Amino acid sequence: MLKQAKEGNSNLAHWGEDAHRAGEGPLDFQQGEFIYFNKPYGMSSFGALAFVRTRISQRVDVKRVKTGHAGTLDPLATGVLILCTGKATKQIESLQLNDKEYTATLQFGATTPSYDMEYTVDHTYPKNHITREKVEEALKQFVGDIMQVPPVFSACNVNGKRAYELARKDKEVELQAKQVRVDEIELLDFNDELKQARIRVVCGKGTYIRSLARDIGKALDSGAYLTALCRTRLGDVRIEDCHTIDNFQEWLDAQEVAPYIECVQNPPGTGKKKNRKKRKRPVSTPSLEGRESEGERESGN
Repeated sequence: MLKQAKEGNSNLAHWGEDAHRAGEGPLDFQQGEFIYFNKPYGMSSFGALAFVRTRISQRVDVKRVKTGHAGTLDPLATGVLILCTGKATKQIESLQLNDKEYTATLQFGATTPSYDMEYTVDHTYPKNHITREKVEEALKQFVGDIMQVPPVFSACNVNGKRAYELARKDKEVELQAKQVRVDEIELLDFNDELKQARIRVVCGKGTYIRSLARDIGKALDSGAYLTALCRTRLGDVRIEDCHTIDNFQEWLDAQEVAPYIECVQNPPGTGKKKNRKKRKRPVSTPSLEGRESEGERESGN
């Protein structure tokens, strides 16, 4: 559920709440903590970060605790999201290199522009020929290093613009295929009546599970899109280790925490504040936040 950062060591030993109670010391959000969070359906990764940051900031009585997250999850995805505080935010990049595990549900016979349920069906395809055996056979071709075209509704950069920004304006977006790694793929269940498959995927950084669903549909001479996606593991962190939106506050209230010293750049009486022009922030669309990689929509999502 939580582990404490040790600078210079990305292979951190897991620290749960019992370890702290056993004498490892109070939670030190300034020196750095990793909080494991089970992101709920419909919440963006930034929304999850804001939820946790607000509560730990109130707990240590400061305006804002420095916080970041490793490995974006789409709003429509659920599961493991690692939040980092204080000096632990320096290790975000290395954490994102860890492999990830997902479970995903694919609906055959149709596609959507976003390859999931963010948008409604735009095309339908034959699906009655799809069987469990054919799905199992098709999955074999997606193990190893594969070439994958990211979804147009993603945060990929296109001439300085996010791909999804262009797609929302109905502008043509052409993304290049990139090499990604799929270590394992397994068929967990197949519903012959609905023509739905539930799969488990272990993959590397940058893999889009939505694109994987699209490509599996093509391999079966049909279409496919995601109806559910859950990141069950990121590195050594499993979904069973994670806090939920319902229990986080109760857990936090029960913890001993170290003082958090805020840095004040312009203390009263030390001089005039510099006049800085405020930059306008672009309006964001919450439902499209976090489409970096699958589970992300990263393996993303």
